[in-house]
Amino acid sequence: MEPLPTPCPADRIPDATGLDAFEAVGKEAARQRVVFIAVEQQGPLWAVKADTLSAPQHTIDTTVYNAVREAVIRLIRAREIRPDSSAGPVYFVLHDVDSEERARELAAALHAALYGDLQPLTRAVPHAS
Repeated sequence: MEPLPTPCPADRIPDATGLDAFEAVGKEAARQRVVFIAVEQQGPLWAVKADTLSAPQHTIDTTVYNAVREAVIRLIRAREIRPDSSAGPVYFVLHDVDSEERARELAAALHAALYGDLQPLTRAVPHAS
């Protein structure tokens, strides 16, 4: 598996559908010591998964964590993801995303946010007007 850039653009987000793919993506993230990020098809819908345990040196600042948590809440309220989606602080999962394209967009935005760049998250999950 090719090393992923950090943060990872949408078209490079790994597809971790199936146990073998999920394990391979997780092992590679741990080998590279980067935040795990992936999309996974679950029936007709998609999930976004991120985990910081693969990057033990990585810390998430409070401002970033709060922004991610607020974005997840906005997605839940907009009914874009299931209410049992997780907003960290270590493991993040967004369940029932409608399409692979949207899942990849959210995954790239989440990954960028976890590396301190909140702009993609702000574009992907805007505040209500």
